[in-house]
Amino acid sequence: MVPTLMGRIQTRLFLLATVGSVVTVLIAPFLPGSAGALRDRYATGFLVLASVAVLGVAWEFLYHFLMQFRWEKDWPTLFGLLTCIPEGLLLYFLLQSQVLGIFDPVPSAAAFWTHFLVVWICVWLAANGPMRVPFIRWRFRGGRVL
Repeated sequence: MVPTLMGRIQTRLFLLATVGSVVTVLIAPFLPGSAGALRDRYATGFLVLASVAVLGVAWEFLYHFLMQFRWEKDWPTLFGLLTCIPEGLLLYFLLQSQVLGIFDPVPSAAAFWTHFLVVWICVWLAANGPMRVPFIRWRFRGGRVL
């Protein structure tokens, strides 16, 4: 299966909304360097998750363009995991430079990276494993969820 651009975007948003939300609920109270009320920790966690989703849609267009130069028109699975490096670095830079302007207290580096990497790994594992069980036709429809 070669995912289409819309299929990749739908899968990314679906997995971030489901798996990413569950992981955020579970780990937000335990993030390192997070000070403040529990409500603030959850708010920061879900803002980071939303930022990853919005920025991720833009990344999908770039990935789609780059994949056109590959024979298979798709990334190897390991590349899908390693794309967390440029995405995470760009998002961390945008948060630290206050470009987004949505974070009143900017999350600490330890809290951001712990949250980002745990969510990324869980979403990647779900996309490459359990996602194929309840959505049997998912891979035949170019990765589209709807």
